[in-house]
Amino acid sequence: MATDRLLHLLRAPTGSPAAATTRAAGWGRPRTQRVDVWQVAAGIRRASVSCSSTSSGGQGGLTYKDAGVDIDAGAELVRRIARMAPGIGGFGGLFPYNDDYLVASTDGVGTKLKLAFETGIHDTIGIDLVAMSVNDIVTLGAKPLFFLDYYATSKLDVDLAEKVIKGIRDGCEQSDCALLGGETAEMPGFYAEGEYDLSGFAVGVVKKDKVIDGKNIVKGDVLIGLPSSGVHSNGFSLVRRVLEKSGLSLDDQLPRNDGITTTVGEALMAPTFIYVKQVLEIISKGGVKGLAHITGGGFTDNIPRVFPSGCGAKIFTGSWEIPPIFSCLQQAGNIDDAEMRRTFNMGIGMVLVVSRESADRIIEDTHGSNPAYRIGEVIEGDGVQYV
Repeated sequence: MATDRLLHLLRAPTGSPAAATTRAAGWGRPRTQRVDVWQVAAGIRRASVSCSSTSSGGQGGLTYKDAGVDIDAGAELVRRIARMAPGIGGFGGLFPYNDDYLVASTDGVGTKLKLAFETGIHDTIGIDLVAMSVNDIVTLGAKPLFFLDYYATSKLDVDLAEKVIKGIRDGCEQSDCALLGGETAEMPGFYAEGEYDLSGFAVGVVKKDKVIDGKNIVKGDVLIGLPSSGVHSNGFSLVRRVLEKSGLSLDDQLPRNDGITTTVGEALMAPTFIYVKQVLEIISKGGVKGLAHITGGGFTDNIPRVFPSGCGAKIFTGSWEIPPIFSCLQQAGNIDDAEMRRTFNMGIGMVLVVSRESADRIIEDTHGSNPAYRIGEVIEGDGVQYV
């Protein structure tokens, strides 16, 4: 049985030109000891963290693939799909409409939902859902217009669903877009009791001559990072494996960079930051050549997506403050730096590629609660170097 909340159904006319689309390849507890995490990787500023973990005992560290997520397999699927639907691979799909492009994206929140079930925090997971799509389409310079959601469960708990959808509404308000409708599907026996799944779909608009596509990026351009609120909504299969294998508890105390103490569970469930208003304001002042939403694949896989051929990135690893939750996870899971950088956002959720002439102005204009950091530069070559 499905309870239909769909207000408008959008469908391309038969025979309409194919639109470029977007697709992303979206844990017992042993005896624990207390560890103080100060600095795990040279050149990266970290706060002191006290968290639970087990001794590594000489064993190798945990990886995302160990946790069941194979980023390389996901990338291979995207390559195969691209042969059937040329033009995919960006953060959003572009559909020409008069003088504009409609920009679309779809996503979920992955296994962060498992922590929502365990912590009982359901009123912000909807913000995550909206953020994952609207943060994608703003990388093309598009303003989000509307959002649709899909909520599926085996037995509908109206009060629980209301909390989740309130979060979706809050996310839409933060991104200044309309919650246009959605679908509530009740499918007995399909999900575990008390659990649900979410998907979201966002559409925005940008003038054809205002699309930010990275084509004009050159050596010497500056990379500016906008801080994340934490882990956001990627890497939670590895997070859950760390919790399972290390003995790290969701109730463990975790000091934040601002001196306030929270719990590991609360830090992990912090909603994904929505960058729409901040990014569109920065774009309006000029100088932005490309943007990368740092999701699954971290810096290593996401930043090169916006570069033209022959360009790579050099990242200055000591140039921003990393939230303590990352140090805690890295220490507890004995995760090496390369794996961290290819799984998590490491405290930077959005990267702007800007002209050298505009960099100082953009950084000076972003003060207070929404700072920006000069985190690197564009170099000749390919991939991402960390120095």
